Amino acid sequence: MPTDFSILELMLNASWVVQAVVLLLITVSVISWAAIFRKALALKRIRRLTESFERDFWSGGNLNELYAAASANARNGSPMERIFASGMREFQKLRERRITDAGSLLDGAQRAMRASYQRELDALEVNLSFLGSVGSVSPYVGLFGTVWGIMHAFTGLASLEQVTLATVAPGIAEALVATAIGLFAAIPAVLGYNRFTHDIDRVANHLDTFMEEFSNILQRYVASSAGAAPVTSAASAAGPASVLPTR
Repeated sequence: MPTDFSILELMLNASWVVQAVVLLLITVSVISWAAIFRKALALKRIRRLTESFERDFWSGGNLNELYAAASANARNGSPMERIFASGMREFQKLRERRITDAGSLLDGAQRAMRASYQRELDALEVNLSFLGSVGSVSPYVGLFGTVWGIMHAFTGLASLEQVTLATVAPGIAEALVATAIGLFAAIPAVLGYNRFTHDIDRVANHLDTFMEEFSNILQRYVASSAGAAPVTSAASAAGPASVLPTR
């Protein structure tokens, strides 16, 4: 039995099953940390881009120009920008087809925004299920390694005539390392999963609120267009000064 109780030495003297479990847990932990950092950076970028787009949207700029910029920057824009572009694109297509029914115009724009909204949520939730799985399964994988290691240690002690703490301790210690590493992999994954779930829920609520506000702008524009005086800016419709399509 080894007398060196360093983790490295314990692992080098552990059974191959325990070594495989520890290697698996370390690999999963590295992948989960990489996913955590990527997700944190992605959400930070989304918040920054969303704030920038909202400033432009409510600053009184032309919505047609904002739509053109959002369409050109679709790949690198914020989720809110892509949702806005989807709604505007469908609204314009329906008006180009000479559809004047207010309900059809609004329903089409809302359906397009809702579909874009769902795509954005699916993209935001990438790797969340992986973090959840790591957080829930890793402790049990580590526990399996510990149980196997203890069984292996006691099997080796069966051939000894005299068993002391010095002969038992190394085998038990190397088995418990698997549980420790399982917790090391699980705890950050659980914390990351809970944090990102909360952040994504906030983003989803923010996007949902924006879709309602933009739908109100379109609704007031359609209502005004059907009246005597057409709307020339969304400032008169709902807040931000903007010129909607007039085809």
